[in-house]
Amino acid sequence: MRDWKPESYDRFGDVRLQPAIDLLARVGNVPAGDIIDLGCGSGVMGAALARQFPGQRIVGIDSSPAMLGKALATGDFTELEQDDISEWVPEMAPALIYSNAALQWLDGHEGLLPRLARTLMPGGYLAVQMPHQNPAPSHQGWGTAFAGLFGERDVGKGPEVLDPGAYFDLLAQFGDVQLWETEYFQHLPAAQDGHPVRLFTESTFGLPYLEAAGDTAEQARLIEAYEAAMAVVYPPREDGSVLFPFRRLFFVLRRPVS
Repeated sequence: MRDWKPESYDRFGDVRLQPAIDLLARVGNVPAGDIIDLGCGSGVMGAALARQFPGQRIVGIDSSPAMLGKALATGDFTELEQDDISEWVPEMAPALIYSNAALQWLDGHEGLLPRLARTLMPGGYLAVQMPHQNPAPSHQGWGTAFAGLFGERDVGKGPEVLDPGAYFDLLAQFGDVQLWETEYFQHLPAAQDGHPVRLFTESTFGLPYLEAAGDTAEQARLIEAYEAAMAVVYPPREDGSVLFPFRRLFFVLRRPVS
């Protein structure tokens, strides 16, 4: 299981945080019970969860020791657990399972999401946000650049996010579902060390391609090819910054009280 690099992921922390806040804003009053941050990463939402649900346990779950180390340093969590979030099972029914930009890395959503929904206490919430950017040039460009250099070499690319309607169908049997998409026009600042879109995607979607490229020289060739394509699709503005459209999928389920 790969470990993540918090310093790379957090480079665009302000841009990545807005969808997380928007998701939390759609969660209403929850019953007394644990608040689970599933795939909590470096813990950026711990403080917001604690503010919105004072007096309730805030539990962060993540598979990455490096990310959990950052989350621990925030002091915002009641408890942190290192666990595979695809197999995690709560000890008691949660009041909220909140998952921001994590479940897109997992296979088997057809089974995973109903299983999570069933664990909620009456009146509890499941709130999920995932990037829905895979068809965009920013993501397709990694595969195109990789194939152009390394042909059929195995990448071990991650799973695909389902169509929005599929998530509604999976969850509507468990309660009221809100589902929406938002395209954020992210203003990425100019950088001396590369194209801003490459710097944004390399710590997430691009990571399997960079790992599969192997040594430093091959990674450099892949980055050069990818950046050349991104300069055409997402041309820098006069100051070197880039306006980068990025689509995200949200859904919130509330279990009935009785």
